[in-house]
Amino acid sequence: MSDDARGTGIDTTVPHSARIWNYWLGGKDNYAVDRAAGDEFVKVMPGILTSARETRAFLVRVVRHLAGEAGIRQFLDVGTGLPTANNTHEVAQSVAPDAHVVYVDNDPLVLAHARALLTSTSEGRTRYLDADMGDPESVLRGASEVLDLSRPVAVLFFGVLGHVADTARARSLVRALLSATPSGSYLAVSDGVPTEQATAAHDEYNESGAVPYHLRAPDELRSYFDGLEFVEPGFGPVPLWRPELGGTADVPVIGQADAGPDSPWGGVARKP
Repeated sequence: MSDDARGTGIDTTVPHSARIWNYWLGGKDNYAVDRAAGDEFVKVMPGILTSARETRAFLVRVVRHLAGEAGIRQFLDVGTGLPTANNTHEVAQSVAPDAHVVYVDNDPLVLAHARALLTSTSEGRTRYLDADMGDPESVLRGASEVLDLSRPVAVLFFGVLGHVADTARARSLVRALLSATPSGSYLAVSDGVPTEQATAAHDEYNESGAVPYHLRAPDELRSYFDGLEFVEPGFGPVPLWRPELGGTADVPVIGQADAGPDSPWGGVARKP
């Protein structure tokens, strides 16, 4: 274990998905074991580098839409991962300075960096919550200190539900959080799908000692939205979702006219 991680609960001997994604996005909050695992993954699935940026660009567009056109002022970002450019609170508060954002994660490195990056507009609020998404009651209890759960909330799951091995269990976690929010709330989800290259790369990754990640077919991912009303254009490859909302200098829209075979899938839906 490296000296900077000693005593923090951070294991630098085993790759971690949040740190690998940070590496793929050009961040510096990762270790040699993460870079090695990330490089091996890229050898099997070169498209993951594009997919990582597509996911981040999708998040930016989703939050812009929700804070703007949909008028949402409260966001619950579950399994947020390591802070990079254009985080949820930065995007939301650039549109609506009074937006309140709660990030949920239980990785020691994420929380350590979050404490140093707890910035917010004077009108809004931002908080990182040390909680496991597998314990919805704990998530809701902590979130309620910042969010008014009697008012609409956008619940975001970007590239995290695959950490739950059982699809029915993943659906129940999503439902548990949404059930605590009123009509007019939103759910946004994106995740990878099991193409031939993606499956091979994830199989190799899951054998590395890291916490396994389980890919799901589009129909399984779509089932998270059962009972909700999709925002146009509905559910599909994320590069095709509202490309007119644009990207940023750091995170451009990728594949506006088309989506590659390994593009993540996702969508946004409103609770009636």
